[in-house]
Amino acid sequence: MQTGIEQRALEATRLVGAAHGLATEQAEVIYSGSNVLVRLSPAPVVARVMTGTVVLHKDPRRWLEREVSVLSFLAPTGVAVAPSPLINPGPHHLDGLWMTFSEWVAHEQHTQRYADPDELGRALKVLHEELRSFDGDLGTLMDVRGDIERLRRLLRPSLTLSAEMIAALRARLVALDDVVFRASMPVQALHGDVSLSNLLSTSSRLVWNDFEDTFRGPVHWDVASGVMSLQTRGGDAGCVQRMLDAYGWVDDRRLAPFISAHELYNEIWHLYDEQRRPVPTPR
Repeated sequence: MQTGIEQRALEATRLVGAAHGLATEQAEVIYSGSNVLVRLSPAPVVARVMTGTVVLHKDPRRWLEREVSVLSFLAPTGVAVAPSPLINPGPHHLDGLWMTFSEWVAHEQHTQRYADPDELGRALKVLHEELRSFDGDLGTLMDVRGDIERLRRLLRPSLTLSAEMIAALRARLVALDDVVFRASMPVQALHGDVSLSNLLSTSSRLVWNDFEDTFRGPVHWDVASGVMSLQTRGGDAGCVQRMLDAYGWVDDRRLAPFISAHELYNEIWHLYDEQRRPVPTPR
């Protein structure tokens, strides 16, 4: 049984696909989480529809335009999913929903275990090397900070979240300004959300997906995100070190504050996500 947002995403995707000449009768929801993914079978096309994460960006169209631009740049390399050539990749906006279209990549399903850390480290290094020469329009780490703060301001005091706790989250964010968000460090185009859930495991390689959060910043941001994703999936200290070694990482001292920034961002997001979900009505 599909939820209301899944049905809306499916119908909006069908309408946009049909308007571009695609057969959409077999379209189906293949994933539903912070976003909804719709496969437009039999065409090898996937739509990613922003649902929960739309609140993270002040201007969703601009962020998605950047995503499509980066994926178009990466398309010849094969390291990331490519925008679909069968339909304008977008972004498209219909029924209050933003979406982009990419090529379908055959991959293993339900790969929520932690991946081989050596493979992950190498895949991230290759991605960064390919992105280094991207010179298109992208946001900055200060834009990300603004998104975090805007999300924090959406939090409301409750039985489990006091006004003092919400204020303490801002204090933690401010404490990271000089060491993360305003730090003077080399920057380049990044993925922005290096998570194992944003990697597709194909028969020959790992393929990066979901560049919705791409921006220009220190590579520390992506590496810290990869470390946290490994730990969340059960990776221990040895596993994390293997990933860092495979990447060629030598700046452990400067990585810790970026991990703290990700932890804070995740904490604020989960608090917001809990508050936005409707409270079940007692039967």
